[in-house]
Amino acid sequence: MSESPPGTRDRGSSPRSGGALAHPTLWATFSQGEKGTGGDCEPQTPARTERSGFNGVLIVGCGDVGRRVARLEQEGGLAVTALARSEDSARQLQRLAIAPLRGDLDDPGSLSRLTVQGQILHYLAPPPGEGEGDPRIGCLLARLRAGNLPAVVVYISTSGVYGDCGGAWIDEDQPLDPQTDRARRRVAAERALQAWSADTGVPVVVLRVPGIYGPGRLPIDRVSAGRPLLREDQSPYSNRIHADDLAAACFLAARRGRAGAAYNVSDGNPTTMTDYFNRVADHAGLPRPPQIGLDEARRVLPPAFLSFLEESKRLDNRRMLADLRLTLRYPDLDLGLPACLAG
Repeated sequence: MSESPPGTRDRGSSPRSGGALAHPTLWATFSQGEKGTGGDCEPQTPARTERSGFNGVLIVGCGDVGRRVARLEQEGGLAVTALARSEDSARQLQRLAIAPLRGDLDDPGSLSRLTVQGQILHYLAPPPGEGEGDPRIGCLLARLRAGNLPAVVVYISTSGVYGDCGGAWIDEDQPLDPQTDRARRRVAAERALQAWSADTGVPVVVLRVPGIYGPGRLPIDRVSAGRPLLREDQSPYSNRIHADDLAAACFLAARRGRAGAAYNVSDGNPTTMTDYFNRVADHAGLPRPPQIGLDEARRVLPPAFLSFLEESKRLDNRRMLADLRLTLRYPDLDLGLPACLAG
């Protein structure tokens, strides 16, 4: 992969955070205002006043990452409620001491009992699988009016909103240029939240997230099947964040994220897509998949997988490190992958 196009910044080493923080004690550690250890990523201004005094937490989209967020919020002393579409989901939430609230974002009438006054709202639900808008978030926002307003909304978006950047390092000031319907739906959701925030005065913090990895989230099946990868010299840059670090970013964004700000939530150590799959193979003790050229890849790889090969960017995570004062537990794959496979 070539270096960034002319006119872009070349930072040499990546803007990552070093050190490790055990997330089960994250709240106690950060409640004292301790800063992360990010080298030149340290905040240049005094720490902002943190939001506090929440009435509880509502999580919309309480899957793997949502449950990690719930655990941190519970350890922070807050009661957690989560939207549940089915009785089975409700039972699973109850086993984790999460209060289920039956409701379906695709059925506006089912949200009539939703209350979130003074709470943290973590929104992790995906948009629908088609179209260019996100009616699900519109359905929820229609319920959040005077007398039923959260204290803050943390929204999980995608780094795909930037589109293809030719391998350049980009920060949150990069113009949005979504090139897939999947990314356009996320841009639509971000804009809906911005408009709602301007109308209600409730702060919204957007986390732009790349590929999430963690226990149970590795492409082991694909690697085991020997499905081909794009040749290393043709493979685009991709970015990742460990699920535990993403949960920690959500937790801190609710308290420290600037109202209206967006944050690139990544480990700051991008690699190529092919390198990622090869390293998963190496750590799992599996043969590395075969590699093919781009022309052949376009003939044999699934369209959904190909769509990720059409974009290349390297995410600058320094705003996240500085504002949220988060020390990443897994700042690179060398630390993250063994933890995913342990046990």
